[in-house]
Amino acid sequence: MTIPTYEEMLDRAYTRIPQRSLDKERFEFPRVESFTQGPKTFIKNFTQLTKIMRREDPKDLLKFLTKESASPAKPEGDRLMMGGKFSEKQINDWFKRFLDEYVLCKECGKPDTHYIEHNSVRQLKCEACGAISPIRG
Repeated sequence: MTIPTYEEMLDRAYTRIPQRSLDKERFEFPRVESFTQGPKTFIKNFTQLTKIMRREDPKDLLKFLTKESASPAKPEGDRLMMGGKFSEKQINDWFKRFLDEYVLCKECGKPDTHYIEHNSVRQLKCEACGAISPIRG
């Protein structure tokens, strides 16, 4: 039995890295499409945005938006109704903060993450690089 050289071990390690972690494309999140009707603001593409973030259960996003806007929010079909008048810029800023805190990997910046729970602590696990980081709140 021969002991592999450093270069052979390095080559073997590179072949085991998932292809998506080697891709260098930049994650582009679409703009939030919203409109105001009376005292309410509606996000038209809410369901599409949650699917892009891979957060089909929007409870964390709803909690975040409710806290940021200090107003109630509830899904209505494919859109979200928020109590209050908010500009698209405000809403886009809230979504960007949610992405940074709860979706994008802290190590590689990719959106290929999901939540795990370890010792009653929720964490963000990256499927691309394997990093695990705690989630605040």
